[in-house]
Amino acid sequence: MKENKIYDRYQRQIILPEFGEEGQQKLLNAKVLVIGAGGLGCPALQYLAAAGVGTLGIVDDDTVALNNLHRQVLYSVGDIGLSKAERAAEILSQLNPDINIIAFKERLTVENAMEIMQSFDIIIDGTDNFSTRYMINDACVLLGKPLVYAAISQFEGQVAVFCPHPLKGGSGSGVNYRDLFPEPPKDDEVLNCAEAGVLGILPGIIGTMQASETIKLITGIGTPLINSMWTYNALSNEVYQLKLSAKAQTRSLIPADEDAFKQMNYEWLCASTPTSFEIDSDKFDELLETGGIDIIDVRELHETPEVDEFDHRRIPMQQVETVARDLKSDTIVVFCQTGKRSKQAATLLSGIFGSSKKVYSLSGGIVNWKNQHTA
Repeated sequence: MKENKIYDRYQRQIILPEFGEEGQQKLLNAKVLVIGAGGLGCPALQYLAAAGVGTLGIVDDDTVALNNLHRQVLYSVGDIGLSKAERAAEILSQLNPDINIIAFKERLTVENAMEIMQSFDIIIDGTDNFSTRYMINDACVLLGKPLVYAAISQFEGQVAVFCPHPLKGGSGSGVNYRDLFPEPPKDDEVLNCAEAGVLGILPGIIGTMQASETIKLITGIGTPLINSMWTYNALSNEVYQLKLSAKAQTRSLIPADEDAFKQMNYEWLCASTPTSFEIDSDKFDELLETGGIDIIDVRELHETPEVDEFDHRRIPMQQVETVARDLKSDTIVVFCQTGKRSKQAATLLSGIFGSSKKVYSLSGGIVNWKNQHTA
């Protein structure tokens, strides 16, 4: 009886030659976590529940609001003020009572992210802020979980699949979200949907694409967007697909392990902070003459050019936090190849030391400094 019920419900996709009963069974055995039950999460959840994903997790600490309803069509007016995670779970259980739905009515943080995510096979990012995106990405890399990413704004959306490790029976790469966006924008540099607006249908299109990519990952059919980013413009119907590649220096931006992850402050990383901690080559030369400073090279040990013009310590980016307390000088200067990683390191160290130490990042990096001194 149970087998007949399963066949009746999913018959239209089971009869697909590429899918079959084997594909349906893979879906029923799968566990997918959707972080964010908003514009992207709603369509992704609806189609994954309808398709028969056996276990769906929903993480969201927000409540339904009237201005959500033009795009978050899982909810209705009667749901205003209710928990999105709990209400989504209730509605999806009516759509498909034969699957397991777990609601996490809480905000994802560095303290709970690893624990929540580790029991799921695939993670879907349906969030709308950069600090959470970087946190989810780093947790996925550390846990070895495939991440189905998407973002929307106004009339445009994008989808990508990041697989930090090879999938069973297929190729994988180290490509992750940081390869696409190595340096987080500050929270006032990119407008979110609340500020820039969004066409209501757009998250439906992009969120459904996330569900489609997830189903392909689970069942092994088709070609998922691994190493690629798909973009769509609703006004022009233009579609682009960009190839992505892993960058060696990107890995150093990710916490080394779970303990380092829990020490990260992602909101600080993406917060609007003054750029006064950046100094140019002339100011750096003045500090060198003054002396009494700690100078740190946060590049990986294999990176060139070598630096023998002044005394310094070589501490790769992912180790900076663990050795921060060993820095005794009141002034710290951090440098890297081009100045991007050192800005993140300076931000991190400033968060640790507060006003007790002056922390600077060498603008333009060591390459720029050397060029100016050999010209």
